[in-house]
Amino acid sequence: MGKKTIINISGMHCNSCAVNIEHDLRKEKGVKSANVNYVTEKAHIEYDSKLTNLDRLKEVIHKAGYKATAGDEMQGMEHELEVMPKDTKMESHEIYVLKNRFVISLILALPIIYMVMGEMVGLPIPGLIEKYNIIIQLILSTAVIYASFPIWTSGFKSLLRLRPNMDSLIFVGTAAAYFYSLVISISYWMSPTEMMPKIYFESAVFILVFISLGKYLEATTKGKTSEAIKKLMGLAPKTATVLREIPNPKSQIPKIIEKKIPISEVKVGDIVLVKPGEKIPVDGQVIEGYSSVDEKAITGESIPVEKKVGDEVIGATINKTGVLRFQATKVGKDTMLAQIIKIVEDAMGSKAPIQLLADKVSLYFVPTVIGLALLSFVIWLIAGLSFAFALTIFVAVLIIACPCALGLATPTAVMMGSGLAAKHGILIKSADALEKAQKINEVIFDKTGTLTKGEPEVIDIVKINEDEEKILQIAGSAEKNSEHPLAQAVVKKAQENEIEFLPAQDFEALPGKGVKARVAGMNILLGTRKLLEENGIETSKIEEKIRELEHQGKTTIILSIDKEIAGLISIADTLKEHSKEAVDTLHKMGIKVAIISGDNQRVADAIGNKLNIDRIMAEVLPADKAKEVQKLQKQGSIVAAVGDGINDAPMLAQANLGIALGSGTDVAVETGEIVLIKDDLHDVITAIDVSKFTLRKIKQNLFWAFIYNIIGIPLAAGALYPVIGLLLSPSIAAAAMAFSSVSVVLNSLSMKFYNKNK
Repeated sequence: MGKKTIINISGMHCNSCAVNIEHDLRKEKGVKSANVNYVTEKAHIEYDSKLTNLDRLKEVIHKAGYKATAGDEMQGMEHELEVMPKDTKMESHEIYVLKNRFVISLILALPIIYMVMGEMVGLPIPGLIEKYNIIIQLILSTAVIYASFPIWTSGFKSLLRLRPNMDSLIFVGTAAAYFYSLVISISYWMSPTEMMPKIYFESAVFILVFISLGKYLEATTKGKTSEAIKKLMGLAPKTATVLREIPNPKSQIPKIIEKKIPISEVKVGDIVLVKPGEKIPVDGQVIEGYSSVDEKAITGESIPVEKKVGDEVIGATINKTGVLRFQATKVGKDTMLAQIIKIVEDAMGSKAPIQLLADKVSLYFVPTVIGLALLSFVIWLIAGLSFAFALTIFVAVLIIACPCALGLATPTAVMMGSGLAAKHGILIKSADALEKAQKINEVIFDKTGTLTKGEPEVIDIVKINEDEEKILQIAGSAEKNSEHPLAQAVVKKAQENEIEFLPAQDFEALPGKGVKARVAGMNILLGTRKLLEENGIETSKIEEKIRELEHQGKTTIILSIDKEIAGLISIADTLKEHSKEAVDTLHKMGIKVAIISGDNQRVADAIGNKLNIDRIMAEVLPADKAKEVQKLQKQGSIVAAVGDGINDAPMLAQANLGIALGSGTDVAVETGEIVLIKDDLHDVITAIDVSKFTLRKIKQNLFWAFIYNIIGIPLAAGALYPVIGLLLSPSIAAAAMAFSSVSVVLNSLSMKFYNKNK
């Protein structure tokens, strides 16, 4: 039986830790996939429950040297786990600990910094301090190492397991500098000489201070990348006012009271009361009242939406004006807010294909760096340089090569990109979808319900022998008892025009033809040419007008009164408000646009011509939509499919990228990799634009991470020393390494200034 689980992991110090855990998990029998995200500190695991279990997976993580907690799972591959975001208190505590470690290390290091730098620039040094210089440096450097000891223990344990990580590089480098200096100092004390020995306590101290600062800044900035999740969680109200029945001692009719309860106690079917200014606690359907609701937090739409009886309301939105009573339809993890949080965090926890490169590099990077450091050490010794010089090279190479920036480059940008999209009412389900969106070169729109409203409307009323109002009155009166969508369109139009219906008798629906009725004593026929011709009414005089309307994609029905043609009513599924703008913008972006529809070619052509569509596919059965997508893919198109119905699900699944409208069916939303909450086709463009923006940031991050190592490692190894005498000290290497990681995260954080209108 297939299961998915998410396990929180603590104790990771860099991306190589995450890669090592992934490697161990994937080796476990029964594990189908394992994805460990260093930034979110979560492992997303899919496994066969017959071959392994949750406890065994936790044990694998424990054996790798990390803590595994709060694992949850659900049966069935079709289900996703409800994700519990990382505890904010735990995150704050971690930042507090790292801050204290840095401050303590800095305070202890300042005297050493003064002694070393003061000696170099001629600052006054008291005689007592100068006399006991080595002892003071030894005591203070030992204290700094003690304050930063978690770094040493992590690095040492990883080395023992033959899975070195970033801390292993720091441990080897600082331990080499410290113990070398300790041995030299002991030798000096045992056999004092006039010449003060060259010691490197300050290198170990500087490195640990900079590393502690880097880890503190990294934790602080890394925490900001998950602000989107925190803000979404903060939207949920804590309580709800529900209406409860209690016994009434004065009457057999129960008394209705208002009761405020925790939101966790609201059940499906409860009647919930929301007053002006209050947050709507859960999803539901209005049963009483009228109000405007601010849905900006969920949909990104700035204009409040009017709500009346029968309309849906969304939890965490704000009731602005009137009092609403609604019946709860979705509570807890089923509400739209919970689903949004789940989708956004799933995306943040997933990996884009571009990240695989960084992961592969991280897996082999640390062992390679240790090898390069040892090789550099040996080469300089062979070249005749001193042991101290070779040791400086060894330490500098180890420190500057820490791969944190590589590990942070992709996940931080993905987290920001997913959060940005959610802020604009776009749910991107995975990093893979985020990466694919920017490659799209053709978008296929389902016609009905996607480009069009999906509801037929009366477009034209053509006078023949009666005026427009009389035609609409007679037609509406005849059709008011019919359930047919075209009939409902006529009735709706009459109601909008406030036309009074006339009494109708002898109503008869004739499938595929129209209706017969008597309205105010008149014999009425309303329907197709065939219906009128079967009843002896000649239609040749109006044939040209009917063809003209049909050529425009409109369905035309004919009204006859007492065997005389009174007029024509044309009905069509009208375009959504922003369809034309969306298609035009896609064309400007160099993306081809196609429509696919089950309607006849004439109707599809009419819509296609209005929108200037590049490719029109009509009379396509639901089962064949996926095949049409496949044909385009074989021709080299990278296809995004946009749809809203059950019949669109196969097409969304087949496309390179499936985009579902949030107003669509659950099946379509589940199948789509991107969900547009607002049902606004402009968001197709925004999704592609956010994708391009995010990929641009990822590439920038990876460039700086790679270029930093490509330049830094040779410099640290002393490549320029024979040429210009330049040597990179371990202290400067530590500072560069620390700030390289922070700069990558800050570049990702700059994404919050994204403007979709640019």
